[in-house]
Amino acid sequence: MHPQKVIGLIGGMSWESTAEYYRLANELVRDRLGGLHSARLLLASVDFADIERLQATGEWDAAGERLADIARSLEAGGAEILLLCTNTMHKVAPAIEAATSIPFLHLADATASAVQAAGIDTVGLLGTAFTMEQTFYSERLERHGLRVLVPEAADRAEVHRVIYDELCRGQVLDSSRDAVSAVISRLADAGARGVILGCTELELLISQADSQIPTFPTTRLHVEAAIQAAFS
Repeated sequence: MHPQKVIGLIGGMSWESTAEYYRLANELVRDRLGGLHSARLLLASVDFADIERLQATGEWDAAGERLADIARSLEAGGAEILLLCTNTMHKVAPAIEAATSIPFLHLADATASAVQAAGIDTVGLLGTAFTMEQTFYSERLERHGLRVLVPEAADRAEVHRVIYDELCRGQVLDSSRDAVSAVISRLADAGARGVILGCTELELLISQADSQIPTFPTTRLHVEAAIQAAFS
């Protein structure tokens, strides 16, 4: 029997991307072990409408308390590794880390490691307006020695709109793919040598074929790091 730690997933923000976490984790374990093997997972999925309201009103402490409570429940249920399945809510990662004693795999750390391994030191960052405009995410990347570029204001607004109005609602539109690809091109023109898809839903829309520079899909990178940790 192969040892495999239990991964706790704090999901639902949105469930569209959490489904990708679940799929990728199981595929990676199957590829690693073969046969009928799958990932050992505990998933707590929140009602995203409640969290989005706290985002919009700036009640980040309340959001952090809610997710910290969920993290405690996952640890109590047997989780040995913890993932927060959303880039934006890593703003409250310190509250989650303080509430639990099991390893918390920070999404930005996993992403930064992949960027560094590719030999890139200047990256564009796409995500929600919170992720692009606040410093909680870019500063974490900068701790790894990366230079982080974000789009201009109009482009930030468009990417944010695509995420919340379309991708979180299960809509994947070619017109939006073209629009986000154009944003990536402008980041490349500004000096970005790669682009971080810093919202878990963006991987539903953008692939490497849609970008002239290397893309770093944070959902996949996060799950890969988790599966590696689950067998370490």
